[in-house]
Amino acid sequence: MADDWKQHLDKLHAGLVGRDDPAAWVAEADAVDASRRYPHFALRGPVFGLAAQDAEAGPEWRVLQPMTDGMPQQVRDGLNSLLWFRAKDDTEDPGVRRELLAAVAVLEREPVDELSVLGVRYRVVRGDEFARSGPDGLEPPRPTDLEPAEPSWEGRHTTPERDVGFVFAPGEDEGLMAGALKLAMREFTYTGARFPAGVRADSERAITSHPDVVLLPVGFGIAEHGARGWQPRGALMPTPHDARRMLYDGLNEMWPLLYEFGEAKRGRYARAAEKFRAARHADEVRVDDSLFRICRIERMARFGPDGPEPPRPSDLDDYGPMKMHPTMDEDGTLHHEE
Repeated sequence: MADDWKQHLDKLHAGLVGRDDPAAWVAEADAVDASRRYPHFALRGPVFGLAAQDAEAGPEWRVLQPMTDGMPQQVRDGLNSLLWFRAKDDTEDPGVRRELLAAVAVLEREPVDELSVLGVRYRVVRGDEFARSGPDGLEPPRPTDLEPAEPSWEGRHTTPERDVGFVFAPGEDEGLMAGALKLAMREFTYTGARFPAGVRADSERAITSHPDVVLLPVGFGIAEHGARGWQPRGALMPTPHDARRMLYDGLNEMWPLLYEFGEAKRGRYARAAEKFRAARHADEVRVDDSLFRICRIERMARFGPDGPEPPRPSDLDDYGPMKMHPTMDEDGTLHHEE
């Protein structure tokens, strides 16, 4: 196995040497520097998303809904809505609508992780989210991380979601350091007494059942360092600027409202927000006893002979399946219950 991976990394190195791509070399240098400055990994836990394998498009599995949910049931709910709205809006064929609604009925009753509907396999897919860490804390964005062409601090976020359409291709790597990371993560398991025995056992089994590793698109988030160490704040964003924008909005509007800040604290957070925005490309800001940092978040998923790994038995949900939409007949008529 080690010899196979050495040959794989040698091939990646040869390909990089042969490419006339200065940007690729700079990105590799960035990755090497990051591995030295932030040599440790801080596990944030599992994430879940929706993937599909469409028989007409080929054998590849593609991400349909971002790998950002914290529980499998959230993804099942997303699939429920996806199929229900297709039945409502995307077909006039009673037979097609009947098959879509039959799948919706299953999702309303059972916590299923895979369904085949109209020739497409849908699967709830599991991944792990982690950040790199070093002596000064969690890794911030790298100079070569992509930014929006026209970054904005106003209006709606317009950066496309990078997960949607992502193809699970375990045999492909974007560079030498990515290949080395995949090699390191092949044997990754949950260890230590803080994880229940079932979590550890499932993690060990996954090495054999889903031995390949796929690196998902890098994301960016906010981490707050306070009395309890580093804690995530907010959603995963596609670019560093989108995460900065989320931090600015949090300091200036959302958190003062959500946590009912007093006037003095609200003023301190507002001043910090404007100072952070004026710096344009700052990656951290301190307010009172908290340090907020824009962090680089990486994710991996395991892949086996039958595709990407589904949820494990030890992955927990806070709630179960439920009816989410009005009853629909095969002719498209909706029945709103009183």
